[in-house]
Formats: sequence, structure tokens, C-alpha cells
Amino acid sequence: MTDLIVRSRRVVFADGVRPASLHIRDGAIVGVFEFDRIPADCRLDDAGDLVVMPGIVDTHVHVNEPGRTDWEGFETATRAAAAGGVTTIVDMPLNSIPATTSVEALAAKRSAAHGKCFVDVGFWGGVVPGNSASLEPLWLAGVLGFKCFLVPSGVEEFESVTDGDLRAAAPILARLGAPLLVHAELPGPIDAAQARIGASDPRRYATYLATRPKAAENAAITQLIALCREYGVRTHVVHLASSEAVAMIDEARAAGLPLTVETCPHYLTFAAEEIPDGATVFKCAPPLRDRDNREQLWAALAGGTMQMVASDHSPSPPAMKLLATGDFLRAWGGISSLQITLAATWTEASARGHSLNRLAQWMCRAPAQLAGLGGKGVLEIGADADLVVWDPDAEVTVDAQTLHHRHPLTPYDGRRLRGRVERTYLRGDVVETRAEPSSIPRGRLLTR
Repeated sequence: MTDLIVRSRRVVFADGVRPASLHIRDGAIVGVFEFDRIPADCRLDDAGDLVVMPGIVDTHVHVNEPGRTDWEGFETATRAAAAGGVTTIVDMPLNSIPATTSVEALAAKRSAAHGKCFVDVGFWGGVVPGNSASLEPLWLAGVLGFKCFLVPSGVEEFESVTDGDLRAAAPILARLGAPLLVHAELPGPIDAAQARIGASDPRRYATYLATRPKAAENAAITQLIALCREYGVRTHVVHLASSEAVAMIDEARAAGLPLTVETCPHYLTFAAEEIPDGATVFKCAPPLRDRDNREQLWAALAGGTMQMVASDHSPSPPAMKLLATGDFLRAWGGISSLQITLAATWTEASARGHSLNRLAQWMCRAPAQLAGLGGKGVLEIGADADLVVWDPDAEVTVDAQTLHHRHPLTPYDGRRLRGRVERTYLRGDVVETRAEPSSIPRGRLLTR
């Protein structure tokens, strides 16, 4: 018995792309059959030649609610996710007030999210100075892992950690089997670089780029590899931007260390040489680097040094971007892209000859594995019927005014991308179509 069948001549499985029909009952996939196996009197979504892929699992999203809902909130963020084929997000522990560094703060965040989510939402906890006693209670309360910063995060509620703080947390997380996600830049090289720039023009992107050298990432990753080796803690480097760190990551992984790495669509799309002076909408940390660095990141992703792509959707009110003055040194760093992550990544991936199967590995399967979300990111019996039906050949021009996240601001505005989402399923229910956004928030709050 089935409630629904979704079929296509291009269904993306872990082992390849082929015609198939997905049989769905009670929100789960209960059968994977040949294209023509359609029982009588069954609801059918015949996607034809459109691609049917697992819903995207985005493990790096800053929702900011409660406390900074004027930056972004659960309703707007998850609407944007659904429109972009993202069926699960994992919320970062900072930028909300309170930050998710205690069980009480997690409860406040879950309360703020209740009844507002159009896709499923999980939560990362935070590692900050002095909260090591809160880590196991947070894990038992259902967070999917923990995030920390090695440099100031930009908000006072989420302080950066020292080597001593990491050594207090690492044995706890290793015992629990919890992943440690790290913003991997060290302050020393950044402070030295900032001292050198002097009176350089703050409107020039090159000025900002010079303040966040690759050395800051490289030194941080060296430290993390040593920590990973000493304690055996699952260590995940978020938003890698330095191609110089690839060799040491390769060596650590070859030695069997539990080290994983992500990058973001913006590091795979943009290049420093193309960023106009004053265009602070492009500011993020680590910064967008040069074309050669971008191509080396693509090679690292293709070669397995990096395992996944996540958005690092980090919005803010437009005023914080200082668009009028174009001051890169003072503007808030963060890129909004949750709704267009699929199209942005596919545009660049397809141009380099990568397959739909590789795309699904990077954006669906690997992120779900990082977060321990069994039943997400795959099309197999027993998995949640989270699907995105999309046209990988359609070209669209991004219009920021049509995006669902709270503030219509993104560096992709006006950019021509390949890939258009037609509809998104969450546990067998349509939560978004290109013609009609959903009005019913069907998302669940996930626990480990």
C-alpha cells in the first residue's frame, strides 16, 4: 500500500542516476521500483525528465531567532529553504540571544521555533569558555554536535575559545562521539595582517582580503589536527577557504583521523579579482579568495579532501552591510544564499563536468552523515520522503527581491544560474512549488 508515488527518468541514488518510482507511505519511502511499476488508484507525481533528488541537508545555517529575529527568523529562513529544495537545516548556536550553550538556551530556541518551520530543523550546541559542564547535558537534550570559534565571532554572547578551552571540551566530546565544528582561523596572523595594512582604503576588497590571510586558516587547521590526533574527537572544519590547507588535511585523513571538511557555494563561485570596490555584500569570513584558490578548492572537493557543501547562510539587516559607505573593514561579514545554494553549486559543478550524483553526495548524503541524521539525504527504503524535484537545465537570473529570507540582500543578485526547483516534498507532503509557496509549516524540530 502506498499514499503517493513520485517517479522520474532521472532519480538520484547513492550509486547513480536512473529511472525509478519511489513509493511513499506515512511520510517514508517504502519501495524503490522500476519506472513503470504504478499500482492502480494511487496518487502519482510523474516528474518526467525532471530530476528527483534527496532533499538538501544544509548543516550550516544562522537563523538568529530568538534575540536577533530582525536579522533572520525560523519562518523566513525555512521558507527560503523549502523554495530552494532544502528539506533539513541545522541551526548554528550563535547570533541568537541566548546562544545555544546551555540546555536552558536550547529550550528557548526550540520554543521560538515551534510551529514556524516549513522544513525540518536540528540544532548545534556551542562550545565557549567555561561551559564544558554543559556539553553532555546539551548532547543528552538532543543537539547534533557542537560549534566553536577560534577567533572572535562578532557577537559578545558567543566568545571564541583558547587551546585550553578546546582541551577541556575535547575529551568530553570524544567520549560522547559528538562532532566538534570549528571556525578555523587563528587571531595571531589576522592581528599581524591588520597591523600591516595601515591607512589602506577600506573600500577596496583587496584591503579586507589582506586582513584575513590564508595563514590564519592554515595555523588553525594545524592546531585542530593535533587536537583530533590527541583526543580522537570527531573534528569538522567549516567553510574552508584556504587551498594551502588541503595537503595537511589529506595527510591527516590518510592517517585515519576523524576529520571532515566543508566549503560553501560562495567560495566555489566568486573570486577576489571580480569583487568591485565598496561591494560589501560580498564580505564574509574567511574571505573570498582568488581564482586559482577557487579552482584548487574544486579539486579538493572532487578529490574527497572536502566532503560537503553547506550554505553558511548568515544574514543581517542591510544597514549592517554599510552599503552606502562600502567600508569592508567595518561591515558585517556574512552571505545570504540559503534559497539558491542548489542552483549556485550546480552551476559551477556542471561547468566543471561533475555529476548529479556527486552533487547529491556533497549536499545531501554527507551533511546528513555529519549531523547523524539517519533517514535524511538518501532515497532508500525507510528514509524520510524528503525530495526535491528540479530542472538542472533551466537557467534563472537571481532577483534578490523574490527570495524568502528576511532581507533581500545577496551577492548572487542578478547572476545567471542553472537549476530551478519545481517542488519540494517533506515526508511526502508538498511544502513548496514554484507556482505556489506553502502556507502550512510542516517542519519538525529534530533531536539526535
